Amino acid sequence: MNDALATFLQECRRRVASHLEVGPAYPNALEDICAFALGDTGKRIRPVLAITAAAAVSDNAASVSQPAAALELIHTYSLIHDDLPAMDDDDMRRGRPSLHKAFDEATAILVGDGLQARAFELIADAPDLSAEQKVRMIKVLAEASGFAGMVGGQYIDIQATNSDMSLEDLKAMHEMKTGALIRASLALGGIAANASEEQLAALDSYGRHIGLAFQVVDDILDVEGDSATLGKTAGKDHEANKPTYVRLLGLEGAKAEARNLLEQALAALEGFGDSADHLRELARYIVERDR
Repeated sequence: MNDALATFLQECRRRVASHLEVGPAYPNALEDICAFALGDTGKRIRPVLAITAAAAVSDNAASVSQPAAALELIHTYSLIHDDLPAMDDDDMRRGRPSLHKAFDEATAILVGDGLQARAFELIADAPDLSAEQKVRMIKVLAEASGFAGMVGGQYIDIQATNSDMSLEDLKAMHEMKTGALIRASLALGGIAANASEEQLAALDSYGRHIGLAFQVVDDILDVEGDSATLGKTAGKDHEANKPTYVRLLGLEGAKAEARNLLEQALAALEGFGDSADHLRELARYIVERDR
C-alpha cells in the first residue's frame, strides 16, 4: 500500500469513527460490550468504499459518513453471528476472542441484533441527505443484508459443508454472502453523491468483481495465512470441508482468478477519471492484502 492510499484510508476511518463510538444510543448495561464489538481492529473496507465511491462521483458529495458507518455496523453484526457455535463456531475474530467467547452466546446474539437496527437508525438520521436518498439507501442496505444477500448466502454456506459445489454455485453464494454488502457500499456512496444511473452501474460492476476477489483472497489466506496475522483461525474452512476457490481451482488457479477479477474491476472504472484512483488502489490492496 502506498503512502497516499494509507493516508486516505486513515482519513476515511477517522470520518466514520465518531459514528461508531458507543454513546447514548446504547444501553448502559451493554455499553462496554458494544465498545468491545466495535473496537478499532477491523479494516473497515466497506465504509472506506462508500466514501471513496462518493469522492469518485463528486467532490461536493453530501455527507456519507453516517451511511458509511452503518455499513460497518451491519458488517460487524454479521461477523458476531457468523462466529456463533450454531454457525461457523469460531473463537477468534480480529485478533481477539469472538464476542460470544468474551461474553456469552445470548449477549452476542442480542448485540448483533442491536447493531443491525442501529445501522438503519444512522441512515435515517444522516444530515445533508434528502428523504429520497435515505429511503433508497435503506432499501439497498436491507436487500444486501437480508435473504437476497448476506443471510441467504450464509444459509447456503452452512448447507454446503461436506458437499460438492460447482464454481458457478460458489460464485453465486459469495455474491450474496460477501459481495452484496460490498456492492451496497459502492451504491450508498454513489447515492450520497447523486451519481447518474450509468455511474451507479459502473460502481456496481466494480463492486461485484471486487467483492468476489475479496472472497477469493480470503480463501487463499485461509490456506497460506496464519492465525496471528489474519486475526481469526486459519485453515478453518479447509478443516470444515467447505467449498472454496482453492478447493475448486487449486491455489495457483485461485490466485489467477483473483487477478482476473481485479482486472475486471478496474475495467469497470474506465468511465471515471482521476477521481476514481483511490478506488483503483483499493482494488489492488484488496487483492494483494495479507489479512
